[in-house]
Amino acid sequence: MFKTGAGVLADRRRLPTALRAVLGYYADTGVFDAGSLSLKSEIDDRTEAMVDDVTDRIEDALEDEFGRPVEFSYDTKLILPAQLTLGYVYRNARQQAPGDPVIDAIADGVPTVDETALEQGPAQDLAPREMVVRAEQMTRLSIEALIDGDMRDAINDDEFEDFEVDFDASEADRRRVAEVAQSALQSHLDGLLEDMPPVVENAYQWAVDYSEAHQDRDGYFRELMTAAEDGDEDSLTDIREEYKFAEYDEEPATLTETEKELPYSKTQYARVGVLYDGMLDLYRLAGLDIDDEFAKAIVLAIIGAQVWLDDVDDYGDDRAEGQLTPVTAEYLLAPDDEAAYRRVVDVTEQYLDLAKSYATVADSPLTGVAVEYIYRSGEPDVLPGKPE
Repeated sequence: MFKTGAGVLADRRRLPTALRAVLGYYADTGVFDAGSLSLKSEIDDRTEAMVDDVTDRIEDALEDEFGRPVEFSYDTKLILPAQLTLGYVYRNARQQAPGDPVIDAIADGVPTVDETALEQGPAQDLAPREMVVRAEQMTRLSIEALIDGDMRDAINDDEFEDFEVDFDASEADRRRVAEVAQSALQSHLDGLLEDMPPVVENAYQWAVDYSEAHQDRDGYFRELMTAAEDGDEDSLTDIREEYKFAEYDEEPATLTETEKELPYSKTQYARVGVLYDGMLDLYRLAGLDIDDEFAKAIVLAIIGAQVWLDDVDDYGDDRAEGQLTPVTAEYLLAPDDEAAYRRVVDVTEQYLDLAKSYATVADSPLTGVAVEYIYRSGEPDVLPGKPE
């Protein structure tokens, strides 16, 4: 009875999305964990401080470039997996050592992170205190790396609307801002990685190289889309075989056959998923126990979010600019707009439903609620062909 009522409330759009996500996850799984909701607030505060550190570094570089102070803000959803992973480690640590004042102090922002924690390599059977210290260190590194990667994508795709500066910037200025910001982040990241064991830098570089190899094919995919728009049947076949159902030429670190067979799995894993596989490897190399189901939940959730939030919202611009995404691909491959709309929803639900089920198996309600939040934040009404 309670689950049914929660499901009804979750569908009421006038309620806040965050509340609907909690209710929807409970209605779907029967899981409600008040402690995870409290933990989310703590994790948000900790990671916000980390993002502020990155922003300060970018603003210093922009001041040098433009000869005056520049306020910079960046709206990115792509650090969510780092937040969820920190929350996952915190929850496990607190379950092992409830009420530990050192763990609580770190959550309150006390700077206890040992910057040399990895110098001796990964440790096994970490004590709860050491777990959260290392998780903090890896989360700081991951957030900076993820923002760097997101900025690289913005430069590659000529899409700069996700960040703001406090002056009337031309398109050329916005590119210049992005390039300066990315250069500053890369320089700092290189210094951090030099101070860590080579295996950490190798894991990071592998993920970057894998993602950039996909970006290098962007021009080819644009050509396919242009030809398909002009009615070339061979190009439609190539989009289906090389983009929607492409075969992996290098095995993904986390995904199994089930996930590899999902539509767009290979291309979207290379586009965004691999970066989070690489991120999770950093936590593992720090000696932290990251469950395989949790890792799959993270990778699938971020792919689903990329399609459902970014690609859906950007459909009009991407179609006009010849940018191939799972959404623009479906509007080329489907027989009509309504069929394309249904396929986009279906693809999204395949990823997010699997992500939610893996989060539940991994005992990470915070991740499950986040997946539900992603789904309920989507606005597919912007797409053509919505069934009446």
